[in-house]
Amino acid sequence: QVQLVESGGGSVQTGGSLRLSCVVSTYIDSSYKLGWYRQAPGQEREGVAAIDSDGRSAYADSVKGRFTVSQDNAKNSVYLQMNSLKPEDTAMYYCAAYYNVFAVQYRPLVIAYRGQGTQVTVSS
Repeated sequence: QVQLVESGGGSVQTGGSLRLSCVVSTYIDSSYKLGWYRQAPGQEREGVAAIDSDGRSAYADSVKGRFTVSQDNAKNSVYLQMNSLKPEDTAMYYCAAYYNVFAVQYRPLVIAYRGQGTQVTVSS
């Protein structure tokens, strides 16, 4: 069973920043692309960002220019730096294993694995 463990969520004001971290604590096939998605109450899941082993990344249009996804292969980790946060970014954020980086834009969202989630709340 693939285990993805997130950390780094919290509450910030509009314009603030947060950095989410995710550690893959078990073996995961290198064909999967790590990234993030989010889900707000009553909303469908929304892909946020993903990155592959070559550093190629993809983002949802709603976060481009504000969020940056990165990875540390040696630490089996993926990160999400979130800047210029807005109230509409409020959601549960999940670390996820995608089949390809461009899957962040697929609707419905398709992922292979996910973590337990970490809450991000942005107040105005």
